[in-house]
Amino acid sequence: MVADDDRPGPGGVILEPARFPGRAPIDAYGNGGFRFAGMSHRGSLLALPSGIQAWPAVSAAGIDAASLAAVVAEAAAIDILLIGTGDDLVPLDPATRQCLADAGISADLMATGAAVRTFNVLLSEERAVAAALIAVEDARPNRVQSAGAP
Repeated sequence: MVADDDRPGPGGVILEPARFPGRAPIDAYGNGGFRFAGMSHRGSLLALPSGIQAWPAVSAAGIDAASLAAVVAEAAAIDILLIGTGDDLVPLDPATRQCLADAGISADLMATGAAVRTFNVLLSEERAVAAALIAVEDARPNRVQSAGAP
């Protein structure tokens, strides 16, 4: 029996989601996507020990246990998960945090830009790091400045 997702496409080819096999630093982010390993990707991204792949979450509200199933599946190779929640830091749902903790994964949440920078540093140190990154439009969003700020 062949599942619908396993049926050959045109010409008998089975189409699979794009995936970069291996680890690579994120070279750039913004404009709704990311650049890494000489390629670009539009949309959110999971950077896992096994490779870099598309992530269907489009906002922090879409981050839940189901969206992080691929992360949990690789838990044995991950010590820390950086979650980039978009332009701003958004807390993780307690049930999702517990799901990650049960898998032995420590999650650190931060804005996507900070998560990308931290991921690159930890990756360069050969740490067991993964990242779940919500795509942002502007790599340097305008922030509301406090009164008296220049």
